Amino acid sequence: MRTSIIDTIATIVFFTVFATFSELVIAGMDLASVLTTRLVMIPVMIATGRPYTFWRDWLFSQVQPRGRLSAVAADIAAFLVFQVPVYGATLMIAGASATEALFAIGSAIVFMVLLARPFGLFVELFRRLFGIEQAR
Repeated sequence: MRTSIIDTIATIVFFTVFATFSELVIAGMDLASVLTTRLVMIPVMIATGRPYTFWRDWLFSQVQPRGRLSAVAADIAAFLVFQVPVYGATLMIAGASATEALFAIGSAIVFMVLLARPFGLFVELFRRLFGIEQAR
């Protein structure tokens, strides 16, 4: 239970910081829209935070990466396999057409690849800060 709480908090903190930056600076959204979007995303992050880190832990236990490059590859694979379907489902629920969803997912994959390892390291750091033993 403790790992679930810590992983969920880590997910919320990490993605709130990065998404806020992206929405404000890159997308040029106004602050009110960013705050609304971040509040709407909290339930999604609560629902997916621990399931994702559980999946990541399992994948790492199976792959057992030995070096930095293999750990990066494992994090990217874990993130893409889990998050692309979640993002796609979220887009479809939000009313995106199949074409819109495909374009959004395609562009999001770039960010997912870039954020996968930093997020994995952030979760590991959060776990260490709260005395939770690493899964790998």
